[in-house]
This record gives sequence, structure tokens and C-alpha cells, in this order.
Amino acid sequence: MGDDRSRMAQHRPLILDRNDPEDARTLAALRAYPHLEFTDLRGLLRAEIGKMVAAPNVLEGPEADRWIYYPWRAAVIALPGPLTFRMIRLDRNRNKLTRSEQERLADLAIGIIGQSAGHAIAHLLALEGVCGSLRLADLDDIELSNLNRVPGTLFDIGVNKAVVTARRIAELDPYLPVEIFGAGIDDNSVDEFVDGLSIVVEECDSLDMKLVIREAAARHGIPLLMETSDRGLLDVERFDIEPQRPAFHGLLGDIHAADLRGLTAREKAPFVVKLLGAAGLSPRLGASLVEVGETVTSWPQLAGDVTMGAASVAAAVRRIGLGMTLNSGRVRVDLERHLDELADPSPTGEQVWTEAADESADGPIDSVLACAQRAPSGGNMQPWSLRAGSGDIRIELAPEYTSAMDIGYRGSAVALGAAVYNARVAAAAHGILGPHEFVEGAPGSGELVANLRLGSDRNPALAADYPAVLRRATNRRVGTGARLADGVLDSLVAAAESAGAHLRAVVDRPGIEQAARLLGESDRIRYLTPRLYEEMLAEVRWPDDDPETGIDARSLELTDDEWAAFEIITRADVMAQLRSWSGGAALGKYTCDRVLSSSAIVAVTFDGTNPRLTEYAEAGAAAASVWVQAERLGLCVQPISPVYLYARRPGELTAISPDFVDTLASLQGRFLNLLEVPEHEIMALVLRLSYASAATVRSRRRPVLGVDTSS
Repeated sequence: MGDDRSRMAQHRPLILDRNDPEDARTLAALRAYPHLEFTDLRGLLRAEIGKMVAAPNVLEGPEADRWIYYPWRAAVIALPGPLTFRMIRLDRNRNKLTRSEQERLADLAIGIIGQSAGHAIAHLLALEGVCGSLRLADLDDIELSNLNRVPGTLFDIGVNKAVVTARRIAELDPYLPVEIFGAGIDDNSVDEFVDGLSIVVEECDSLDMKLVIREAAARHGIPLLMETSDRGLLDVERFDIEPQRPAFHGLLGDIHAADLRGLTAREKAPFVVKLLGAAGLSPRLGASLVEVGETVTSWPQLAGDVTMGAASVAAAVRRIGLGMTLNSGRVRVDLERHLDELADPSPTGEQVWTEAADESADGPIDSVLACAQRAPSGGNMQPWSLRAGSGDIRIELAPEYTSAMDIGYRGSAVALGAAVYNARVAAAAHGILGPHEFVEGAPGSGELVANLRLGSDRNPALAADYPAVLRRATNRRVGTGARLADGVLDSLVAAAESAGAHLRAVVDRPGIEQAARLLGESDRIRYLTPRLYEEMLAEVRWPDDDPETGIDARSLELTDDEWAAFEIITRADVMAQLRSWSGGAALGKYTCDRVLSSSAIVAVTFDGTNPRLTEYAEAGAAAASVWVQAERLGLCVQPISPVYLYARRPGELTAISPDFVDTLASLQGRFLNLLEVPEHEIMALVLRLSYASAATVRSRRRPVLGVDTSS
């Protein structure tokens, strides 16, 4: 082997390609050495690829395989090529770092001066794969007293610190280039060291060299990081964007390297205090500085503090490498202080909630109003106002309760129609039913008004629904998936048809599975569209909200793992991150799982090509009738609102979710085809029907004329 290879063998393994004649001869010579251990890891590593989800296609075959010779280990290991090796090793970085971000960070060349604290930093950067090459400098050898914080071994004593770091990294990733300056850095070599670096990390003990390194970083326009392992102090000096920035943030004033050269540990102490700030020192380090040269050799460091400091440097490197905001300055990541702030977490979940009271109304008219208020509506927003006159009840659409998915108030009109159905049922049960009409856009009125005149009709068919209307509830529990009982679907179709609507259904298992995928994908888009996401979260109500609108969080019927996921996806920053990745494949899982457990997915439809709100309202009344009939037949009902439910034209999809217009149009078309909805029919409501246990709770309603209702 040549001199270069011999020198490199002190800290770098030999990477051998058996297809290269010279490497093949070297490999054959190594095999002749009986004391060398050969290990082939290629099979085990390639088996890991089979366990990976969405493994990328790496265009690298067996011809890229290499044999790695570690002279200091007396060992040779066979590995897949560098691209395959890196892909497997860094797979668990996803999605803390995306693949594109990892590739961007792989362009970074990082220099680290000082291999006591610097060892942990260099190894962590290599471990995370957030650099493409490392340059290490230290002139000292490992001593036993270094092993309180340097993760070396007794076999490393007497070995140069930079060599020890490089060897450890080579045993982690032999393909990562690591260059060492075993003689350390001085005025003559500092420019050579920093030349070509993306970032320099300064962790040396020499105060004069600290200044020299900063001056070189400023000359070359390189950002500098320094972590001081006391109370997590991190310094960032962005000489890349502030080349005239004073070294050390100007804390040492106009000082020169010569002023700091050759100082004893005791003589360094005043400068250290200026740099760190006396008030910012931990009590133990402050006391130790007083004792330096007397009862302690130098200022102390703990391995835990050094390791935590390495984590803060790695975070800063990622920010710089990814072009994220990171200003010059300093910050303390003080673990001790945070441990002093330990506190019991605020309890969340069902155990802190109490069941809302279910109060009854007084008098027939109050009963009618209360029953109308129990009607289902999107997000339980109750988009109506109720008023009882001398001879009628007026239900008017309230536009302030609309949402982005409620295009043209069509969803509100469906809800208003359901409220009218409830009111008519209650009026029939109390013998005060009269005729009703829907009026759209009348002068002096809102978008849609329903007038129910009071009379003396006791319509038996409607009155028979009254107990069921009072019991009606959305049930989001997971179903059994059992097939609909014989005759059930025919009864539901008849209920829709008798109210002037139609019912389109999917009851076979392949169809339900396809519906689950389509509806789950629609929900994913709802999460990833900022306005839809914000409105969806705004619908959820918690105990402290004293909810009278919105969806009681308990009624979501979340399992323990779904609660954990829900707490995460309610964070806007998490959703913003998923949007930036075009990710979130699991966001529709809740809906998908519920649909998969269903016995049927049905859509209440009506005839129309350019429907008015009055027609949506009439279909809403039909949907309420179907709902009641389904529950009477032992089914649980959950409305499902795909994002495109009330969209009639492409421009309306654009207004809802501009980034997903094409996807929504495709989902809408496929869903309509699945349910075999004719072109002349329009969906008013989609319902999930299942056999399941009773709902935990019903969301509350706003009080009407002093009547407090729950539903």
C-alpha cells in the first residue's frame, strides 16, 4: 500500500471494489492474513429494505457493493453501495427530515475544531446524516481524564483525539469523507482548514485560537457555531451574512489574539466570565472557576451536558443547511431550569367531562321549537333561527353559520329542511300541525325561510316518528360490518321515495371498501386545505366550552390511538408541515376505518339540473325521515360530508380547495359512479349506516325560548 493509504489507515478505512484489479489484489492479500475477521452484511441490510414502507428506488445494483477494511479493528466488512447504505441507515429520519432535505444537507462540509466536546458534535452530525463531509482538528491525544465526556475507550488512550473521532464515525458510515488536522489549527493553517467549509464549529480551549478562527470564518464568509456545555449555552455567529460582525458578539471588545495567547487556566478565567457572563453561569461552574488551579485542574464538563450541547449544534446546522431562519446571537437550552419547572400535565380525555343535562320543553309550541332545534346539521352548527308567531313557526336560514363546504348555503338548506321535518313531526304529535312552505329569496327575508302554520292536524304517520326524532343521534362508533338485514334497504328506499327523494346505496363489501378509500381521501384534503382544516377544528367542542353548537369531542368515539393522533393533528404547525410535504396519507384513516366497518353507504338524492335552495331543503326533510327510519330498524347513522358534496361546478371546487381541484373532481366523479347516481340527480346528504353499540353522548343544542336541548 502507498504512503497516502498508510497515513489514511490511521483514521479512515479502505473502501475496496473487487471489480477494480488493484483493489481485488489488496482484498486477496487481506484474505491471506489469518488474524483478519471478514463479515458480510449485505444480505442482512438488503433484507431491511423489504421491511421499509415506501422505500425509494435507488438506482444502484450489486456492482456498487464494497468491502471495507478497518486496520485498527483488524476487520473487513462487506456492504451495499453508498446510496443503498445511506438510504437504509437514514430511513428512520423520515419525516423529521424528508429525503429531499436529507439530500440537501448532504452537500454540507462541516469543520469542527476541538475534539473533546467536538467529538460528540461530529459523531451526532454523522449519525443524523446531516453533512456530506467532515473536517476535524485537534492536536491532543486522548487521556484517561478525557473519558468522562469523550465516548472513547481505554484502547484510545494515547491516540490523537481527531483520529479517535474519525475512527468512530468510520465504523458508523465508512462512506462519509472525514479529513483530520492532527496537528491542530494555528495562524498558518486556519485558512486551509476553513476553506470550502459550509459551517465551522469551534470547540477549542485556546482563547487566542477562538479569536483566530472567528477572524478566518469572517474572511471566508462562513457561519460559526459554538456550544458551551454549561446551562446549554449556544452561540451563533453568522459571518456568512454579517462579515463585519464583531467576534464573540463584541463581548470582549477590541481585543487581539496576541492578548489571549499563552494564558494559564486561571488567567483565562476573567475572559471566560466575560464571554459567558457571570450571571449566566451555573452555580457549580461559577464556583469551579474560583477554584481553577487550586483544587481543580480546569473547568469541569459532564458528558450529559456535552451531548445535549451537540444536539443544539445539530439543530442549528440543520437550520443553516436548509436555509431556515437562524440569526446571530446566543440562547440557553437549560435542562436544569426546565427540570425545575416539572409539573403535572393537564388531564385530557373523557374522564374530565360530565354528561350534559337533557331538559324537556314546556308546552306544545316550545316542544315543536325544541324538536326542530334537535335536527342534524353540518358540524352541529344549527344554521337557522326559530321564531314562534301567533299562528305559525318561522324557521329562517342563518348565513352566519355557514362554512366553506356549504357552497351557496346548500348544506344549510338541507339542515333547515331537516329542522322543518322535526318541527312537523312534533306538531303532529301535539295535534297542532298545519301546512308548510319554503320561500327562497323573498323581499325582506333571508336566503331561505320555512313557514309552518299551526293547525289541528294529528298526521299519524308523522306523529309516530316523534319518539324516534327525540332519540335521534349521530353515532360515530366503529360498526360490526355485518350485512344489512333483509328488507332494511327496501324500507329506507321507500322512506326516501315517499318524501320525494331517492336513495342510492352501496352495500357490497368491495363497494364499501372503495367508498372508504374515496371518502378517506376527501377527508385528507379537508385536513390539508387551511380554511377547511380551521373550520373543522372550530366545530369540535370541549367541556370548558359549555358547548351549545359544534360537535362534542366525546361523540367522535375515538379509540386511544385515535385520541393520540387527534391531539397531534389539531396542531396547526403539524398540519402546515404535512402540507409542505404534500403528505398526510393517514389523515383520512378515521373516516376510512369508520366506513370500512359500515353495513352500507347511502346518499339521499333528488331530481334537478339547476336546483334551488328550496329543493335542497325538501331533500333535507327526506334525509331526516330516512335517518329516523334507519334508527328504527336498528341501525346507527353517521353523516359523512365529502368536501365536494355541495359543489356543482369546477369553479366551486376551486373556491373550496384551490390546491386539490383536480383530485376533488376525480373523487366526486368516482363516488357518484360508485353509488350509480344518475346525471339528473343531486346528492343532498351521505350517510354511513352500521350496526354498533349506542353513542356515548349527543352534542348539545342552543336553547330556544328558554328551552335547553340536547341531541
